Amino acid sequence: MENGKPADGPRNLPEKLNGDEPQFVKEYFNYYRTPRGFQVNSVNSNGAWLATNPISFMNMPILAYVKEIAPRPMLLIAGENAHSRYFSEDIFKVANEPKELVIIPNAVHVDLYDKVDVIPFDKLESFFNDNLK
Repeated sequence: MENGKPADGPRNLPEKLNGDEPQFVKEYFNYYRTPRGFQVNSVNSNGAWLATNPISFMNMPILAYVKEIAPRPMLLIAGENAHSRYFSEDIFKVANEPKELVIIPNAVHVDLYDKVDVIPFDKLESFFNDNLK
């Protein structure tokens, strides 16, 4: 506060990989630190979230209000090998109907950002056509 700008938290990604990082760090690095997903102003590409960023999550369990989404249709899409797959599965377990969970074979989290041969556009189109009336 005294220096007039918020404090950065730990860096999101290393400057370079040394080989012993967890698989999801390697996947994020290969997206955010390469021309595939690098953006000069992106926090994920170049920096760190603020040190205070997670504070908002500390007072509320993330899934506490998932049932309030219903009866709105919910489509969850996750990569089969995504480190975040469990989160979509957890939401699916506790969410009310109507809901659908689509697991994309052999995909990781960042594959669903930009790999147009992996993203299930047909499922997205049918979901929105059926539910945005």
